[in-house]
Amino acid sequence: MTSVLVVDDEPQLLRALGINLRARRYAALTAATGQQALDLAARTPPDAVLLDLGLPDLDGLDVLRGLRGWSGVPVIVLSGRADTTEKIRALDAGADDYVTKPFVMDELFARLRAVLRRPPPGPPAAPVRLGDHTVDLTAALVTGPGGPVRLTPTEWRLLTVVLEEPGRLIPQAELLTRVWGPGAETHSNYLRVYFAALRRKLERDPSRPRHLVTEPGIGYRYVP
Repeated sequence: MTSVLVVDDEPQLLRALGINLRARRYAALTAATGQQALDLAARTPPDAVLLDLGLPDLDGLDVLRGLRGWSGVPVIVLSGRADTTEKIRALDAGADDYVTKPFVMDELFARLRAVLRRPPPGPPAAPVRLGDHTVDLTAALVTGPGGPVRLTPTEWRLLTVVLEEPGRLIPQAELLTRVWGPGAETHSNYLRVYFAALRRKLERDPSRPRHLVTEPGIGYRYVP
């Protein structure tokens, strides 16, 4: 049975999510504090995590970073913080999706099914040459003429998608769904911002990219 860890300090919401999970044939694990969540996840690794950001002992982002230190478990953030900056911070910290409270239960479970459908990591990929840089997707390491280059978790997810399919034009909606989850298909501004950041870090001439190419209004491709 697929297990889901719910981390929230609101007893009513914790109970409601537990009931809905069990009704849909998930095993529900619950924690009301960040430390409880980290301890429980270490003892009984879940298949997915629903994580509130407003916890009484730890900031939810610190819990997320703690999980990401050793686990690739899918994490959906549940938060009353609707600000775009907060969403970007959570995604950059390693969240797989972000749902704003109050939410529709059926939509939440659709998003949960979506992150659980994502395939597990495959065999180690060979390092990729991107201009003057070497990208090791398995080790999550980029090395350039000046040494290691730091990428955010969201930049890594976006770069991984395009590098895994060299030459293929990936439509904007597909990229947005694969990196930010269902419901992000209309946020094309995310792609402009993150591709601009990747080009600044990886292209010789970011204003005239050679490898991370935009097809205006259609999508993006990696050109070896």
